[in-house]
Amino acid sequence: MVKRCSWANYNELMKEYHDKEWCTPIHDDRILFEFLILEGAQAGLSWNTILKKRENFRKAFDNFDYKKIARYNEKKVEELLNDAGIIRNRLKIEATIANANAFLKIQDEFGSFNNYIWKFVNDKPIINKFITLEELPAKTKQSELISKDLKKRGFKFVGPTIIYSFMQAVGMTNDHTTDCFRYEEINQGIKNSANIK
Repeated sequence: MVKRCSWANYNELMKEYHDKEWCTPIHDDRILFEFLILEGAQAGLSWNTILKKRENFRKAFDNFDYKKIARYNEKKVEELLNDAGIIRNRLKIEATIANANAFLKIQDEFGSFNNYIWKFVNDKPIINKFITLEELPAKTKQSELISKDLKKRGFKFVGPTIIYSFMQAVGMTNDHTTDCFRYEEINQGIKNSANIK
């Protein structure tokens, strides 16, 4: 019997996300952008709802191609508002376009969004030692710092709680409980990549 973080047993979709993605370090700008948008879209909803609509989001938003999204116009916004496969919220859709533009500016300044975002954790994941899910914070000093900086740069739907979820999603922090099989797998992966460097 594989031991997982208890939230992952909700359904097969959550299980797969937990086993293959959650807290796994990501350095690809397109995927970082995807998670930034999906975490913002989740505001007020469940992650399960977002996962169920993830493929629809990819289709509707040109596979999270931020260069294309940055050029979306009002006609495209209206089209998205009529797309039942995604979260039809004007503020969230407009935030996605604003975030794509802000994302491009960060790439210009830092060479990549990856360079920018990972600096907040000194380019290496935070390895926590949580025994129970109740110990996991909703936000941290780091997520507050990142949130503040992103807002200053024109990003929207990037509050400290959303950003902490983003940090978990892209592996800036390992928040698997210590008894979960992924906890050691991820730590081993972090050690191995540090040795390669």
